[in-house]
Parts: sequence; C-alpha cells; structure tokens
Amino acid sequence: MVYLAEFVGTAILILLGGGVVAGVVLAKSKANNAGWIVITFGWGMAVAMAVYVTGTTSGAHINPAVTIGLASIGSFEWSLVPGYIAAQMAGAFTGAVLVYLVYHAHWAPTEDADAKLAVFSTAPAVRKPVANFVTEVIGTAMLLIGILGIGANSEHIRDGEVDLSALFSTGLAPLLVGLLVLGIGLSLGGPTGYAINPARDLGPRIAHALLPIPGKGSSDWGYAWIPVVAPIVGGVLGAWIWKLTGFGG
Repeated sequence: MVYLAEFVGTAILILLGGGVVAGVVLAKSKANNAGWIVITFGWGMAVAMAVYVTGTTSGAHINPAVTIGLASIGSFEWSLVPGYIAAQMAGAFTGAVLVYLVYHAHWAPTEDADAKLAVFSTAPAVRKPVANFVTEVIGTAMLLIGILGIGANSEHIRDGEVDLSALFSTGLAPLLVGLLVLGIGLSLGGPTGYAINPARDLGPRIAHALLPIPGKGSSDWGYAWIPVVAPIVGGVLGAWIWKLTGFGG
C-alpha cells in the first residue's frame, strides 16, 4: 500500500506540476505566457495536493531525495528505499504521460522544442555544471530542512489541554510543505528550474524521450545527471544539518 501511495502521489505531483508548465509554455493554451509566478504556485499546490492524498499512507515522500535523506539519519527504513524510489519513478513517468494526453492538441502548434522539453524536465538558465549542481544541492537541502521543521512543529504544538498536533499535521502541514516548495521556487528556482527531486526530472524526461511529441528535439541527456545526483546530495545534507543542529529536540 505504501508503494501504491508513492506512485499515486508522485503521479499527482507531475500531473499538476507538469500541467501548469504546459499551460504556460505551450502554444494556444489559455494560460500561455502566464509567467514564472503561475508556474511556481502551481508546483507548490501540486506538492500540497499530493501530500494531502497520500501523506497518511506513505508519508508522501514523492521524492527520492526525501526518502534517501530521511533514511540517512535513521528516520526511515533503508529496506523500503528501493521500493519507494521505484514507485516514485513510475509515478512521475505516468504523470508525465497524463500531461502529454491533456495537452495533446498543443504539441504540434508549439514550435519551440525547448518549451516542450520544459514541460517534462528542467534545464539551466545558464549552463554551468558546477553552479547548476550547487544550486540543486542548496535547494534540496532547504527542502529537507523545511520539511523536517514543519514535521517537528506539528509534533510539539500544544494549547493547554487541547492537543493541536493532529490538526496541524493532517490539516495544515501538507499546505505548508506546498508553500515551502513555492518559496524555494520563487527564491532559488531561477538558475535551474528547481528540480529538487530526481523522480520529478528523470521520470518525465524518459517520457519525453519515448512519447511521439511532434518536433520535440533532444531530451538533453547531457544535463540529466545533475537534477538526479545533486538533489540526492542536497537531501542527505539537509537531513544531516537538521539532525546535527538538534532543532527537532
């Protein structure tokens, strides 16, 4: 059941996240040219909805960097890591296929091959591998620190005789995680498009390579390793920063 939840949650993430990018960049979409704010807000809400749907079942990692980061500090069982990652990758691929189907009529009118790839995966604004790698590491580290902070607060909130932790964790925490991703996108997303999630980038990139998208161009495999490796490094780094500071009590 936890693997199914990770599959569904990641599919929702990509359906809504990739969907907002498609709406903004593809020709003849009603949202065409709506801009970066719309994209970042859409991704934030995509994360929130995915966490609301699957959080109580699997914890809604929906991101291998989160899974590996938590496992590295002993907050998640290593034995579950391979299954979680496989489910996340499959869910991301499926979500990308759904986006392709939703916007099926808009691929041919869109002449820009880079815009089509942007629906599926990230690309740097300035191609500098070291700088791009560092950006993704920092962004993902912030993601883990923020997630762990939200989780710690949800466990410790009290108001006299009333325990508000359950309300916070089930009612507000998913929205706060979505706002965290919105903040990361607005503040740190400009250089690389803030993949901060290996499944979010690799699964859809594979879909881009396989789907019959008119005039799609290259899937940019030369860059593809950065949004896979850097978020894993950042996830472990962020989790260990949280653990070593002792902020969680």
